[in-house]
This record gives sequence, C-alpha cells and structure tokens, in this order.
Amino acid sequence: MKAHENIPVAPLQCRLRHGAPPGGASLPGRQPPFPKSRTLTPGRARAPYSGMKVTYYLEVLSSWCHWVEPVWAELKRRYAGRAQFEWRIALMREEDFPSSRAQCDWFYRRSGGTAMHSPVMLKSGWFEERRRGSYANPNLVAEAARDFGFSDDTVRLAISRAAVIDGRKVGGMAEAVAAASRASGIAPKKLRARAESAAVRARVQASTAEFLSHRITQRPAFILEDAIGDKAVFSGIVRIEPLAAAIDVMLSDTAAYASHAAHHGSPPKA
Repeated sequence: MKAHENIPVAPLQCRLRHGAPPGGASLPGRQPPFPKSRTLTPGRARAPYSGMKVTYYLEVLSSWCHWVEPVWAELKRRYAGRAQFEWRIALMREEDFPSSRAQCDWFYRRSGGTAMHSPVMLKSGWFEERRRGSYANPNLVAEAARDFGFSDDTVRLAISRAAVIDGRKVGGMAEAVAAASRASGIAPKKLRARAESAAVRARVQASTAEFLSHRITQRPAFILEDAIGDKAVFSGIVRIEPLAAAIDVMLSDTAAYASHAAHHGSPPKA
C-alpha cells in the first residue's frame, strides 16, 4: 500500500496503463510492454550523462511501489547513460499500515483490481496484527544488502515479492533475511548482523528524513534533478508518462544551456 492507504486521500493520481518493459523485467499480472520511446530530436544519437538524477523513494512493503516497479525499470532502460538512478528507503509510519488483513485485502482490491486492472490479487499473508505496524525489518535488510554489493533492485524486489506475491511474513527479520539471501547469495548470518547494525538503521532514518523534507507523504515518490538547478517532485505517481515527459524536458533544457555556452561562453561579469 501507499502510505497512507487508509487515510481519506485517494491514492489514485495517475496509474500505470502499459506494463513491463521488454526483456522480462515484469511483475506478475503485467500488461503489454511499454511503447518504444521517442526522442526529442529524431535521428540524433543519445547525449552522454548530463547531470540528470532520478531518486526513487520507496517502502519495501508498499503495494503501490510494487505496481510502479516496471515503470522504474523502463525509465532506467530508456534513459541509460543520460541520467543517474538511485532508490532510497522512505519508511512508512506505523499508523500508515492497515489495521487488519481484511482492510489490507480491501486496499489490494482497490489498487490491483480497480486501479491497475491486474489479473493478480496481491496477498496479505505478510500482515501480522501483533506487530501494530512495525515493519522496518524488510527495509533494513534491503538497505544492508548495499554493503554486500547489491545496490541494484535485486534484494528489495525479492523481499517485496516474498511479501505481496507469496504472502510470507517478512516483517520478521529472519524471514526478510531468508528471502534476501536466496536472491543474492549473501550469507544469512552476515546479512542479518548488518541489517541490525546501528549504521544501517541510521541510513534508513536519514533517507526517510530526506523523503519527508520534500513535504510529501505518498510512496512511490520520484525526485528529478538536473545540472541547471531544476527539480521536479512526483509523489504517488505510478504512470510513466508524466515522469518521462519531465525527464525529457529537463534533459532538453540542460542541453540548450550547454549549446548556448558553447556558442557564447560564460555570462558577462557584472
């Protein structure tokens, strides 16, 4: 779910209508592949990396982050070499989680069925009432995997799928570590020790604070920044069109500044 799925704000700003990118980087229940992207200047080769950065804030157990993963994969494919991509943890508050499995299932019917039209119903088996919304563990494990060379999406996706597709109780540290270890090959004992370390918890708390500093509440969130100081903030968007449109415009503007500098140099001194 998004944070917060049980608040009155409808988590339905924009929804994914296409599907997984070519090559099989899909989630269960996906629709047809994304259409091929169109460049702003047909016939020209892609420009090299130009200072564009895309930061994706997520919660490992969020169903909306699950639904947006094909969009994230497609953005990385489409803008490879022209932008930097990084994901960061943005923990949900305890009160942001559903209070019962019945409530969780209702949210899943709304997101997966009504909004996403997916043939796959997410599973709420991960939910444990006794935890009272305390689900930091899967996020800590995903963050800890970075220290073993897994800064890509492998581990966090494995934990997410174990939860919302398989219904496993990854809120427990042992279950989260087991899912991560199977996907990565990291020794469970070493991974757990790192996930329980003060350093990893501090990183997760810091990235969550970064997320909140943008004065947004919905996950997934995407922060787009370019080399000329522009920033675009998307919170709760799970459709590729607005994200790609913003990236295209920002890349175009950055290229225009570079072209102007090549022809006219730096601005005159006062």
